[in-house]
Amino acid sequence: MRSISAAAFWRCALLLPFVVAQHSSAAGSESAAASSAAIPSSVAISSSDAISSSAAISLSAGSSSASVASATSVASGVSLSASSAVPSLSASTLSSALSSASPAATTAFTPTPGGTEPQHTPTITPASFSPFPVPSDVPEPPVYPAVNPSNPPDVSQSPQVVPDFGPAWKTAHSKAKAKVATLSLEQKVNITTGVGWMGGRCVGNIAPLLEGDKTVWPGLCLEDSPLGVRDADFATGFPAGINAAASWNRRLIRQRGLFMGLEHKHKGVNVALGPMMNMGRVAAGGRNWEGFGADPFLAGEAAFETVLGMQAGGVQACAKHLIGNEQEHFRTSSSSDIDDRTLHEVYSQPFLKSIIAGVASIMCSYNLINGTYACENDKVLNDVIKREFGFQGYIMSDWSAQHSTMSAVTGLDMTMPGDITFNSGTSWWGANLTAFVQNGTIPESRVTDMAERILASWYLLGQDSPSYPTTNFNAFFPDDDATNEHIDVQDDHYTLVRQLGAASAVLLKNERGALPLGKKDRSIFIAGSDSGPGKSGPNEFSDQGGSDGQLAMGWGSGTANFTYLVPPVFAIQQRARQFSSSVSWSFDDFNIKLAQVMARKRTTALVFIDADSGEDYITVDGNEGDRKNLTAWHGGDNLVLAVAENNNNTIVVINSVGPLILEPWIEHPNVTAVVWAGLPGTESGNSITDVLYGDWNPSGRLPFTIAQQPSDYGTSVTLGGDGHDILSIPYTEGLNIDYRHFDSFNITPRFEFGFGLSYTTFQYSNLVVSKIPAQGASPAEQAAISAWEKGKATAIAEGSSRQLWLHRPAYQATFKIKNTGPVFGGEIPQLYINFPSSSGEPPSVLKGFTDVEISPGQTTTVTITVSRYDLSIWDVVQQGWRKPDGTIGVTIGASSRDHRLKGTIKI
Repeated sequence: MRSISAAAFWRCALLLPFVVAQHSSAAGSESAAASSAAIPSSVAISSSDAISSSAAISLSAGSSSASVASATSVASGVSLSASSAVPSLSASTLSSALSSASPAATTAFTPTPGGTEPQHTPTITPASFSPFPVPSDVPEPPVYPAVNPSNPPDVSQSPQVVPDFGPAWKTAHSKAKAKVATLSLEQKVNITTGVGWMGGRCVGNIAPLLEGDKTVWPGLCLEDSPLGVRDADFATGFPAGINAAASWNRRLIRQRGLFMGLEHKHKGVNVALGPMMNMGRVAAGGRNWEGFGADPFLAGEAAFETVLGMQAGGVQACAKHLIGNEQEHFRTSSSSDIDDRTLHEVYSQPFLKSIIAGVASIMCSYNLINGTYACENDKVLNDVIKREFGFQGYIMSDWSAQHSTMSAVTGLDMTMPGDITFNSGTSWWGANLTAFVQNGTIPESRVTDMAERILASWYLLGQDSPSYPTTNFNAFFPDDDATNEHIDVQDDHYTLVRQLGAASAVLLKNERGALPLGKKDRSIFIAGSDSGPGKSGPNEFSDQGGSDGQLAMGWGSGTANFTYLVPPVFAIQQRARQFSSSVSWSFDDFNIKLAQVMARKRTTALVFIDADSGEDYITVDGNEGDRKNLTAWHGGDNLVLAVAENNNNTIVVINSVGPLILEPWIEHPNVTAVVWAGLPGTESGNSITDVLYGDWNPSGRLPFTIAQQPSDYGTSVTLGGDGHDILSIPYTEGLNIDYRHFDSFNITPRFEFGFGLSYTTFQYSNLVVSKIPAQGASPAEQAAISAWEKGKATAIAEGSSRQLWLHRPAYQATFKIKNTGPVFGGEIPQLYINFPSSSGEPPSVLKGFTDVEISPGQTTTVTITVSRYDLSIWDVVQQGWRKPDGTIGVTIGASSRDHRLKGTIKI
């Protein structure tokens, strides 16, 4: 909310933490009073109630304004949420703060890992509102062409071309504004409020607007998941997000997004709840597999391509979970305490890239951020996402992650599923939101803005077209033929699933020519339940909450039903017939003696092991979402050792949600090869077999680090708490997550981030780093570029973090790669920036990659570009992006520790 000018707002921003610290006790008591006052009476949220007016509710007067409160988290080193309750500031008090506070001022509270901390809530007080502007971008083809979701730039142009969705958003908002102008307050509230859990066919539903027999607006269907249409039949189970990231292949990631978008659309879904882009901060995080790994650049590029693909398919994408939902343990009662720089440089980067890709919606998370619930965090929702990132769509709550009616003031636009708790019959919005407007607490202009944002996204995706499919499945009652039409949306998408599954497999070890398999492998023994079919088929467990066969996705709301699942044993047996090989197997993980006997005298033994995780509402074998440890499930380590003791050509295949500790057997002389296959989806067995037999030369690279011991990661799931108090999770590692931590503290990993072997070899040479002329840049852009080159931070403004001059290609690294091995193969060259030590950055930071395919003996020229954004650090004092002082180095190689070529960037 912005009731003071931007200039005055930010002049005070650095100094308010001092005032907050002085008044923290009063703020805490007022927060408690406001929280109590915000609890509504029971309000039914049937479709009729959702659009009806209500008598005004008596409110206790609060003492803080959202506009002033939103400045409290911008000072250096301060981790205070903007929507914390801040006492009213008199002119004399503010003047005193201006004269005595310093940028290094800190809050009165210091988080303790596993401890508790105060909760800050928005106070109930009359608020003013002025909308953020619709972008007035001027397209600059070819680097900044005007596009709409149906015609994004070709994937071959990534990242050289920055799409300009500004004109498309402007048109969509114009249509939405005209539509909203015809609606009553109750109808606008209806658009923002879900109908309640199980109130429609989809996991989330916005009721249609009706006037008599006429449909004024058809409503919305919102449906999981990030890898397929959840709770639907005849849909595809795609490879998980972690596999998409492991491919490091923009073309395949884009195509995966497109096919998922098409399947959602043809099931009649308006909003697909994905992609998921939370970071793999802790290796055991339960939902890491839904996202894109442990590096913000890789996650950002994967999010960018996924959003472009999904929305090209016609469905609204939803970037989630904003922000800090990196573990499942007490996710609804824990605070992710993240400093301003880390929030900008790590956790918000994938969301920024999604916004640049034109994402229609964003989902805020369950957890608190710096003491304030994410879905009412004014600093994050309003100032970062809507102001700084220039987001033009809408922000929805995760399911029951809303905590007050005043969340409308702090930036939330849609509540899902609409009721306060599932099937409670009450809502923070609905009739309560109407009442808050009628009694003058929340401006109707804000509700108008909420409805306009939601409708603008609907228009942006062309969902106003009469040909857009209506919902034709029932997520809750799939066997009800009256509401589930059993539409087959799979098309030929299995071909992409198989290809991406193979492209995401990472070859970790390969000795004595163990792989690829072939004529030499006359007799093959396959061990492990992970190689076979589930005892009762692929959908034996609800939401995949368990596994007794091939593991091809984790568990929770991020899943989909398998129409079919190809287990490895079937695919390997079929492929082995081409060489007349014999194949035998045992699915009993714990019958060690049987495995030992069957492994003897076989030319090859394949051991399949796995590890699972998921969302916290399902507990599997004591794993409450997050993994209890980083070891293989089902006795996998013992099985590998038993087989390896009896077979000198033991090959291990890993289906896992993330990294495992491999130390019990990785150096065993009889373990000749290891393949990390991840979660490949419905064609899992075929994808793995393609890699094992060399039909696909391994090209996957690790999207995380595999450590030698869990403590090497430096972070772990924060335990403690009882679900009633707020559990503190301090992100004290700052920028140093995953490989950055290993590099900063000189820890040797087992396999580093970006690592992956091939059946061939590659040679790098002839690095040239040069500046790209900013052709076509306007005088204003040229001035901004010149200021950046002199070390000045970007100015505080609307859309300041997504300006074209900041993101357009500015420098390029050109080099050669030669295939020096015997077979055709793909390579993933990676570019890392080495910032000057004074910058406070990790030693090496990924800022570019591409994929190339090269025949034996062939040499190809590769170019990777970087932008000024890629070369910038977040200045917490100036609140902008700036070039650090000193020399910026460039490293080109095949992993985070494979430094084959080195150069410098001359600004």
